[in-house]
Amino acid sequence: MKTFTKLIAILSGIILISPTVSFSQNNAVPGEKKITTHNEIPGDPYLPNAYGNLKTTPAKTFTGSNIFTTQVNVNASGQNIVGDAGNEPSLAVNASDPTKMVIGWRQFDNIGSNFRQAGWAYSNDAGHTWTFPGKIEAGTFRSDPVLDYDNDGNFYYNSLTSNVSGYFCKVFKSSNGGSTWNSGSDAAGGDKQWMTIDRTTGVGAGNIYSFWTSYYSSCIPGNFTRSTDGGSTFESCVEVTGDPYWGTMAVGNNGELYIAGSAQFDGIQFAKSTNAMTPGSTVAWDFSQYVDIDGYITSQTQVNPVGLLGQASVDVDRSNGPGRGNIYVLASVMRLSTGDPADVMLIKSTDGGQTWNFPVQVNDDGTSYNWQWFGTMSVAPNGRIDAVWLDTRNDPTNADISELYYSYSLDQGDTWSVNEKLSLAFNPHVGYPQQDKIGDYFDMQSDNGGAHLAWANTLNGEEDVYYSYIRPPVVGTGSTPKNENYLSVSCYPNPFRDLTTIRYQVPAQETVILSIFNVYGQEITTLVNKVQPAGIYTVSYAAADLPAGYYYCRLTSGSATKTASLVKVK
Repeated sequence: MKTFTKLIAILSGIILISPTVSFSQNNAVPGEKKITTHNEIPGDPYLPNAYGNLKTTPAKTFTGSNIFTTQVNVNASGQNIVGDAGNEPSLAVNASDPTKMVIGWRQFDNIGSNFRQAGWAYSNDAGHTWTFPGKIEAGTFRSDPVLDYDNDGNFYYNSLTSNVSGYFCKVFKSSNGGSTWNSGSDAAGGDKQWMTIDRTTGVGAGNIYSFWTSYYSSCIPGNFTRSTDGGSTFESCVEVTGDPYWGTMAVGNNGELYIAGSAQFDGIQFAKSTNAMTPGSTVAWDFSQYVDIDGYITSQTQVNPVGLLGQASVDVDRSNGPGRGNIYVLASVMRLSTGDPADVMLIKSTDGGQTWNFPVQVNDDGTSYNWQWFGTMSVAPNGRIDAVWLDTRNDPTNADISELYYSYSLDQGDTWSVNEKLSLAFNPHVGYPQQDKIGDYFDMQSDNGGAHLAWANTLNGEEDVYYSYIRPPVVGTGSTPKNENYLSVSCYPNPFRDLTTIRYQVPAQETVILSIFNVYGQEITTLVNKVQPAGIYTVSYAAADLPAGYYYCRLTSGSATKTASLVKVK
């Protein structure tokens, strides 16, 4: 009975990628689903807090063996304000003085209205306590907050507003640790803008870059702008070749600029510029290319009904270790090979973005039906890669009850530590402020000791903003801890025509058997049958003579078994 059930599950996953829909590795995803619900426009009128901000409850703060967490959107007494909401947080930590940090978010004063403002809070004691002064430009509709900092310790807050004339961003600057902000500079812009600042010591030091979704732009078809004078002015916008969206940016070790976002269909669109750093230059893109991550970022899902699964996170290894210069892209994606609704996947380039390695799955739940969403990544100065996400793996009710999970890699993303649950469970569907989502992204910044995280949850029974500092059990650059119970197998590309690569991991030295079966359970071929030590392996499967159809790959290590579906196309 178990075998029959497993076969049905495999066939169900295959149906999700049926050749009657598409065999292309660039499978079309309905454009209207990707872009129609994320234009940030005013809807409801502003409503003040229903209780005049006087009704409060104790703020949530909790600690664990490797995490400290505290609520950020609190009153002067450190109490939770009842009846408001905060989500979509962004974080900036001054690396030269990490006691100073700022978090910005979408602030809803009354959950009876979707009118939001640019909320923010600052900390002068490394995130242990927070001051929430109010809103930047109080009374003005503002959304999509993105924060960063420069080498001099100044903080910047990029915020979107819109009206009947279109979409506009301002970048506000604080030179006093986030206590106050200037009046802001016009920065063109559009929906889902992102911002990053060059903190190298090269010619681009202090440059501020911003890009956004071109569908909702103040300067269609442009979707990128730059400031070379510390945010005082921003240049006329230009197009990003390839038109990525729902993504982030990173500056490399030599000042080169990387953008990674959703491609127009499935996968990731990656763009690189080596002249954006040069003041006075006309920004040009060295190249822009589609990169396969075995899935696609999407919206309007069960767990976040009018929001995203998350954005694409891109970062660079700035260490002096073996991974220096590596580029990593991580995202929660709907899988093409397995039909899983949301896995956290990572891809890596070791040559400046020209080529990319096999996609690696970060979450180790071993199922094809749980949601691992809002995947977020950052790279520490020592090269450690940190990843967090929300995870429904422990929810037996299928009600999307989620928990914060964490994993890290010490070998340039090839293997990942055992996934760790870091929070209590919460229902992400409560406390909606007349908008059925808990935002679209989290934000994280790593240092050698751990990871600073800005995130949202509903542990108070409403949407609130939290700061966490996560300390991995190992913070050096030694051997990567292994998940002793982790057995995995995946195939790439999938669907495939003549050749696919099978990647598998075994947790201990055992007799390993890797075989291909048809949907009737008949063995087609055995690719591996030998004793192998613990590790990660790849094997190529040439199947030019195999008829088009549905198959599955079965990995057996000792008494444990994993399967992955395969689709052969003509």
